[in-house]
Amino acid sequence: MTSARNILITGAGSGIGRVTARLFLDHGWQVGLMGRRHEALLDTAGSADALILPCDVTDEAAVDDAFEKAASAWGRVDALFNNAGRAAKPTAPDLLSVSEFRDVINVNVTGMFICARAAFRQMRSQSPQGGRIINNGSISAHVPRTGSIAYTTSKHAVTGMTRSLSLDGRDFGIACGQIDIGNASTKLLSDVNRPGIEAEPTMDASVVADTVMQMASLPEGANMQFVTVMATNMPYIGRG
Repeated sequence: MTSARNILITGAGSGIGRVTARLFLDHGWQVGLMGRRHEALLDTAGSADALILPCDVTDEAAVDDAFEKAASAWGRVDALFNNAGRAAKPTAPDLLSVSEFRDVINVNVTGMFICARAAFRQMRSQSPQGGRIINNGSISAHVPRTGSIAYTTSKHAVTGMTRSLSLDGRDFGIACGQIDIGNASTKLLSDVNRPGIEAEPTMDASVVADTVMQMASLPEGANMQFVTVMATNMPYIGRG
């Protein structure tokens, strides 16, 4: 497999997905924008020639259709940034509804699996075989914030998924790595900050996009298995 020049990005309508998509577009990559809101994907693309693929990552048929459209347009799929995710409002475990817990798991785990499954199938069947899957993890895959049981559980599961994909992909030239992000300035971070508690230090989301670009641009035979990128002074080291 040559250096990847096309990539599908889930959750591309906002936040880290949007910033990352624009960086790849600026660097001349063919980019497929996946997300639930068509207008938001158009806003991400701006004047760039991106592939607009509205879909919900929890909808297996819609995801499969998006990958088929990308493969048809490009001839292959070189990379997937498996980025879509959500969090629940911070609360104690006994105050979190089962339905909200299930919603977080459905997007962050099942949705990520559905997209990874579609990518794996395409990358294994194309010629030459291979590709790269980059999963959006979190520092919550290592240490939790208080009141984050659903999100933390989901991100621990993502780590297991990354490891399994890496192992299962070896025979087919499919690399899988994970970026664990700490306190990038996005709406998701603002949603999980507790009112009345001093906000932690943050970093610009462009730092995350730069790291994803580095991961995606590695030559065949090289992989960043796990990468942590975070605001320097956030209370990560020493937590737990």
